Amino acid sequence: MKKKLTVILTLAGILGTTAAVGAEDLVEKVTGYLQKDVKVLVNGQDSTLTPVYIDGKAYLPVRDAATKLGYTVSYDEANQEIELNEAADLMRASGVVVSVQTTEDGKSRIELLGSTWVILHVDNSTAIKSLDGKTLTPADLKAGTQIDAEFGPAMAMSFPGQAQAVNINVHADRLVKEDTIKEVKHTDDGWRVQLGDDLILNAGKETRVMTSQGESVNWEDLKAGTKVKAYYGPILTKSLPPQSPVYLLVVQAQTAVTGKMSPETAQEYRNLAWAQVKEQASHITTKQDEAIVQIVSSKEVGVLAATDDQKKLLADVQAANGNFVTVTYNTDQDELLGPLTAVFDFNTKAFIGFNARR
Repeated sequence: MKKKLTVILTLAGILGTTAAVGAEDLVEKVTGYLQKDVKVLVNGQDSTLTPVYIDGKAYLPVRDAATKLGYTVSYDEANQEIELNEAADLMRASGVVVSVQTTEDGKSRIELLGSTWVILHVDNSTAIKSLDGKTLTPADLKAGTQIDAEFGPAMAMSFPGQAQAVNINVHADRLVKEDTIKEVKHTDDGWRVQLGDDLILNAGKETRVMTSQGESVNWEDLKAGTKVKAYYGPILTKSLPPQSPVYLLVVQAQTAVTGKMSPETAQEYRNLAWAQVKEQASHITTKQDEAIVQIVSSKEVGVLAATDDQKKLLADVQAANGNFVTVTYNTDQDELLGPLTAVFDFNTKAFIGFNARR
């Protein structure tokens, strides 16, 4: 839906009083009254707009009124037209902040994991509030902060997707602990997870279990020895060990132990990988022959395959629960994007793609 309103009072402001005299056919001076005792309601709620009455008719400021009604406003100076466009729906997500980074332009870049996995760009235009309505700043967001966010509507086609955060509601600052599961039990209320010897987590229906890339994990797949990162609390009991409700459990990727690789084979993979990354050599800080080579499960990497053949190979290896070989380089962009990792099929040495960077 799109509407246009022609501006009839602009000339006086642009040309000034003298010039406006020559445009008297287009400009007319009027007298109005602010009616402060009249409420303007939008969907039954007080909009705080104050109407101006001119010759018995009520007028509202176009930008303020349009914003309250869900429109965006743009002004075409050449044609002296105001255009009202129906605002696009924002996307929504809830979860915890995994990491916060400050970009070169002073903005904040947060990784959110929960109902989805997304990178949100936060700046002074982002409305950040606590549940009691207190206004917060990007500096109040940290790893473990539980939030609801509205973002978009435009999203960069990266993995994960990236978008500008419009609104953020802060729920709580969760405690964060990375440890190995000692025991998992099914209870009448949900699940009971013991981390190491010093923490018991109680999970209910609201608790999410997923990988670091937002893929759901079944409770039945959690076993003793599984390494996880828990977002829990912030309330702890005084028992020994202390107990707490857990909001999110993130299963950490672990290097597969199946398959062995000789030093000669590892060097072969380094040579194959260098052919794929040499265009980015100016950013790479790892020497070509010192890149880390690992055999990993195909289920534990987030590969961005580019061609149809690569996508088919990726799907085939994952369907067979096969292994990949990763070759990892550090770069001068690691703090912002993470390292650069090339991924190959373990059996054929075929290049599949690059691991998703942050």
